[in-house]
Amino acid sequence: MKSRLSLLADPMIAVLILATVLALVLPAAGALRETAQTVSNTGIFVLFLVNGMRIARGEIARGLANWRFFAPLFLWVFGAMALSGLGFSLLAQWALPPLVALGFLYLGTLPSTIQSATSYTSLARGNVALSVVGAALINIAGVFLTAPLFAALGGGSAADIGSETIVRIGLILILPFLIGQALQGWTIGWLKERKAQVAWLDRMVIGIAVYVAFSGAVEQGLATMFGFAEWAALLGLVIAFLIVGTGGAWLTGGLFRYPRADRIAFLFAGAQKSVAIGAPLAAILFPPDVAGFVIAPLLLYHLLQLVCAAPLASMLAGRQEGAD
Repeated sequence: MKSRLSLLADPMIAVLILATVLALVLPAAGALRETAQTVSNTGIFVLFLVNGMRIARGEIARGLANWRFFAPLFLWVFGAMALSGLGFSLLAQWALPPLVALGFLYLGTLPSTIQSATSYTSLARGNVALSVVGAALINIAGVFLTAPLFAALGGGSAADIGSETIVRIGLILILPFLIGQALQGWTIGWLKERKAQVAWLDRMVIGIAVYVAFSGAVEQGLATMFGFAEWAALLGLVIAFLIVGTGGAWLTGGLFRYPRADRIAFLFAGAQKSVAIGAPLAAILFPPDVAGFVIAPLLLYHLLQLVCAAPLASMLAGRQEGAD
């Protein structure tokens, strides 16, 4: 297969790097932070409205019917990966600031990606239909499950999921998604014709959320808090977590004796983590001076998963060609 995906081919990487660098050089502070937070919340509302419009209700229904694939996928993403995140969070406390260590738990409770999981499943010659529906269902569930799961596993050190936070999640994430589902019959065709513009809406909203989060962390001394040893520890732990997620998802697919194409779909839908959910949700759950620290493992994981996914998908496709 000549088609290849690469790290440089994904504009999301450039958006994340630009948002991070801009926060380091020109952080949003004072009145500017409040304005940036308002813009971010508005963008998140629009993003989830569009998500509700473009995820077909028929796909959701078909996915729920295929319980043999999706029940283990849910248990892997919100069970095994969440518990792994808790373990890595406890381990990271020995080497990293507490809020950054807590970020591994947050990372573990997040849903998987949709776009890249589907793209790499296609490249690896996996079951694309299962990947699309699986990642979509996991993302929908993540809107409802990530915050309470994170709070339950994190205990007193996690976010305070009180009534005010629940209302914010309902108004900014869940309400627009439900409105989008209700409007879907009139909008899904229009959105399909504008995939490129919708993709850039995703990227810009995520970029703004990352910028606001890291601006708060920079004001709290993020740049001076991390030395070489801390950066090395963070990188090593994220790599280890990625190995656990990828290897565990592949072995779990084998344990359930899925056909190879389904096993590949399980691999990418189960191991990849969504910055599209993680960054906006962090902006709602945490104040800006906390969110930047918590999402640090997520951003590094997202970069590394794209670095590793392209050669992994190519290798799986090559083996499949050899078997044909």
